[in-house]
Amino acid sequence: MSVLMDLVNKEYQRNEAVSKFPDFRTGDTIAVYAIIKEGAKSRTQVFKGVCIAIKGEKGVNQSFKVRKTSNGIGVERTFPFHTPSIEKIEVVQRGKTRRSKLYYLRERSGKSARISVDYDRK
Repeated sequence: MSVLMDLVNKEYQRNEAVSKFPDFRTGDTIAVYAIIKEGAKSRTQVFKGVCIAIKGEKGVNQSFKVRKTSNGIGVERTFPFHTPSIEKIEVVQRGKTRRSKLYYLRERSGKSARISVDYDRK
């Protein structure tokens, strides 16, 4: 079973879909352009927020979690890296963090939920 998974992981690492995404880390503010299908129509919806977690090793199972506040309510969405429903990802702002999982932002709002900007990273 693991030989089959290794073969699938190698095939997906060669895939150009993942390499088109920019390098981003936890704490960065990103805009994810996701394709939404409603009936027979499809449209692109932008989900702009802070990346609070990147889960999984490099491969098929890797995903990232984005959090934003909409009308005072926190909204989180998990995106797999290997999905055809992501059109593109833009890095809006680079954040400086000392943790890999920013789940503490769930309890915070306003100024205490801000992440400082990392000007050294490009």
